[in-house]
Amino acid sequence: MLNVDLHCHSNVSDGILTPAEVAARAKANGVDVWALTDHDEIGGVPEARAAARELGMYYVPAVEISVTWARHTIHIVGLKIDETSQDLIQGLAATRGGRERRARDMAAQLAAIGIPDAFEGALRHVGNPDLISRTHFARYLVDIGRCANTHEVFRNYLTEGKPGYVPHRWASLTEAVGWIRGAGGIAVVAHPGRYHLNEVALGAFFDEFKQLGGTAIEVNTGSHSPDQYVEYAKLAATYGFLASCGSDFHSPDESRIDLGALPPLPDNVVPVWHDWAL
Repeated sequence: MLNVDLHCHSNVSDGILTPAEVAARAKANGVDVWALTDHDEIGGVPEARAAARELGMYYVPAVEISVTWARHTIHIVGLKIDETSQDLIQGLAATRGGRERRARDMAAQLAAIGIPDAFEGALRHVGNPDLISRTHFARYLVDIGRCANTHEVFRNYLTEGKPGYVPHRWASLTEAVGWIRGAGGIAVVAHPGRYHLNEVALGAFFDEFKQLGGTAIEVNTGSHSPDQYVEYAKLAATYGFLASCGSDFHSPDESRIDLGALPPLPDNVVPVWHDWAL
């Protein structure tokens, strides 16, 4: 049985390791089919592709796009994209815009509660200055001893209703799916169990996603519990979605699930890779 991991991050976005180091860890953990899905950024694709080929893994060029839908931030993964697509490149550049202003506003909120220099502290963790994010701030709060780990940070800071949270207007769902499909890719809803949508809202989102040409959802992911594997497998079957899987690996010390460590997809779904020439 193939070991497939189609969701992880490098230091090109908010991961710790370089694309080549992520590839090496994936291979060491037994991954056969691998995608690097950095946030709103495809700059790591060439290095990731070269490393995967050298290691003998089937490589899938990919990206994870931040979307604002009904005031919720949702992530859409694009698999098997053509990273030279100009519409995709320009769309991602536009989506990345505004991150610095948001980061400075986050730092101002933290300073107001007695945590100074958070912008500069977060920057020390940034591999790509265009992609400064909440994760970089979380690592700084761990550095200074404010929290024991990043999971504790996100329970107390940087999320809606907590200090340091600043919303950002990302791409629309129509834009994100359009860029992915225009680049010849497959649009996948990342970790749908994370979005705290009620049954009605989730149904409306899935309906719109499908109408726009979205074809898959992540079922097994590092953000889901085993019970959610079953839940989202049923929803994939109900809506006619293909099923994807991925660890959402960011760091050896921060990620709940390591690369390649997820169980196989449930038997009642069709894998997104079912028709790939593997």
